[in-house]
Amino acid sequence: QVQLVESGGGLVQPGGSLRLSCTASGIFFSASHMSWYRQVPGKQREVVAFIASAGTTTYADSVKGRWTISRDNAKNTVYLQMYSLKPEDTAVYYCKSRSGLNTYWGQGTQVTVSS
Repeated sequence: QVQLVESGGGLVQPGGSLRLSCTASGIFFSASHMSWYRQVPGKQREVVAFIASAGTTTYADSVKGRWTISRDNAKNTVYLQMYSLKPEDTAVYYCKSRSGLNTYWGQGTQVTVSS
């Protein structure tokens, strides 16, 4: 059974930081490309960061320079370190794995940036 479990969300003040984690089971993690997405009500889910199985990373322009995606294959975990958080970063954050034709999603974790 495949599971992707996100954690680390919460309430943070503008300018603060959070680190999200997504731990996977039931997949060949080291061979999987991993992504973080976010979604706000009424809007499409958007990708914010991607890390390939080989470690290459890409970021949405809105988070480039502020956030870092990384992975620990020994722990089957992908991280999203978020700095300089803004109110517009408020969303539910999801991790996604992709390997070949197989795509899996986590259940999401809420991040709220507010004073």
